[in-house]
Amino acid sequence: MAYSQSPLLKKVGTTKDDEKPGSSNAGKYDSSEGPFCGPSGGAAKGTYPVGTIERGRAALSYSKNAPNPMGIKSCVYKKWPTLKK
Repeated sequence: MAYSQSPLLKKVGTTKDDEKPGSSNAGKYDSSEGPFCGPSGGAAKGTYPVGTIERGRAALSYSKNAPNPMGIKSCVYKKWPTLKK
């Protein structure tokens, strides 16, 4: 079964920001995958989604690519305190 995107879901951010450090996926996620921690780390809006704990783990692992990795980590830990070691 193929995944089809609902026309009601809006993409967050814009692909014009994907040249910004840590923002290569800007404009590729829809609003249902948020909240997003990218702006906390200096990356574009709509990056580093943390809507699920799995996304939170991924955001932590990719935070090194953001201009301010500690901003991403802090945001993730607010949403998912159990991920804090």
